[in-house]
Amino acid sequence: MFSNLEDLDRLYAKIAEEKGRVDVVFANAGIGNQVAPFGSITEEHIDRTFNVNVRGLIFTVQKALPLMHEGASIILNASRSSIKGIGSLSVYAASKAAVRSLARSWTTDLKDRGIRVNTISPGYTETSIFETLDWTKEQFEEIKAGITKTIPLGRWAYSEEIANAAVFLASDESSYVAGIELFVDGGAVPV
Repeated sequence: MFSNLEDLDRLYAKIAEEKGRVDVVFANAGIGNQVAPFGSITEEHIDRTFNVNVRGLIFTVQKALPLMHEGASIILNASRSSIKGIGSLSVYAASKAAVRSLARSWTTDLKDRGIRVNTISPGYTETSIFETLDWTKEQFEEIKAGITKTIPLGRWAYSEEIANAAVFLASDESSYVAGIELFVDGGAVPV
């Protein structure tokens, strides 16, 4: 995800030169490793989180629009944390709720162009992001075991499972799907 507008301009100029159009934008912005309980949130925490998770996402998609055609698909990566309150992650959750809201508004904004906008909200996924937190391996395994107990399917997602859902939203198989939030979380949100 780019938050530098000049980088985005260079990226889309290169795409225009080499390909001429954009069929799918998957805007995956996410920093969520800044844990801050309410009462200790700083301006820097808010600015950094919203600059990447919201500002970067907005401009990444907006600058792609001139290259997008009817039938194109925009997929925004949100998070189940926008629905489930998770202690010490309120700023992250708020940024992901903003992403969900953008998808709904952009669905209306882009309806006359025939561009679909959807949101995918993964649950806990086996990725390296958890290595960036200040936890020991033992602490992480203990936390992971506790979280896993709250997931009806009894495990964390694999990144390929999230990718498969995104491929569906990008494909013509979802040609009548617009403005949704698809939870790929093993059933954790409804519980």
